[in-house]
Amino acid sequence: MPNSEFSIHNSELAVTVHAPATVANMVCGFDVLGFSLAAPNDVMHLRLLEQPGVVIINEDDFGLPTEPTRNVAGAALLAMLRAVPEVPGVEVRIRKAIRPGSGIGSSAASAAGAVVGLNQLLGNRFSKPQLVEFAMFGEEVASGVRHADNIAPGIYGGVTLIRATTPTPDVVPLDAPPLFVTVVHPQIEVKTSDARQILKRQVSLQDAIRQWGNVGGLVAGLLKHDYALIGRSLEDVIVEPVRSILIPGFREVKDGSRAVGALGGGISGSGPSLFMLSQDEATARAVETVMRDTYQRLGLEHHIYLTTINPLGCQIVETA
Repeated sequence: MPNSEFSIHNSELAVTVHAPATVANMVCGFDVLGFSLAAPNDVMHLRLLEQPGVVIINEDDFGLPTEPTRNVAGAALLAMLRAVPEVPGVEVRIRKAIRPGSGIGSSAASAAGAVVGLNQLLGNRFSKPQLVEFAMFGEEVASGVRHADNIAPGIYGGVTLIRATTPTPDVVPLDAPPLFVTVVHPQIEVKTSDARQILKRQVSLQDAIRQWGNVGGLVAGLLKHDYALIGRSLEDVIVEPVRSILIPGFREVKDGSRAVGALGGGISGSGPSLFMLSQDEATARAVETVMRDTYQRLGLEHHIYLTTINPLGCQIVETA
């Protein structure tokens, strides 16, 4: 509940947040599964203001809007400020390392980092489900839909299952085993809104049953720390066959990565990034070679991240 006695003069006035990249869908779990990455991270600085509103300052060259209602961090902060009318305003400075349109949760990092930072300034009065709900207003600006498969792991860390988003977010953290993640971002842009428009509006019962089995198998594999079951369950028969046509080199990367020992993987979010999960670092590095060789052969600029799953999500690294 709002605290009518709150004063910015007796609170922490500024905070720095590292907001992580995330992988959504996790192949078969469209809009319901996601995980947080140890790298890359956006850096966000927030401070309370005595004047009302949200001030956004971009410290990068991506040209993102600074009008709060058109900015994912701004929309999330506006939603949160509506719940604490005694707090006038907040300024957020954003330096993005997660390229917009990359498919590794750039918009979610901004929205999640913003609400986690403001919550710290407010004495951590809101719960994680409430923070997810505020941050989803930012995702709506980015994609037109209030989905949480990037937001939830950004706030909770680790791997998360989003059982439902209405009437309130129901997020289930999953106790996953150690996993190495290799991500390649070919330098093309696939907008989330565009990638959603090409999806089938109806699926066959046979495909639905197969997909349910894979989602259940993946969750069970994660909880049982059963790498073989995780690998068998990383299959998508509904979304991937459609979206993969937007991504050059998709089949070569996926088949080549499995050939060198990866458990499996696929499109990160709506793409164009691809991710592969491995049980050990040596395999993850072999996957890195497959990805690099593929995109060098195609003559397409790309970035590769070899990282792990981040168990903490957004982290407060400094307060003042």
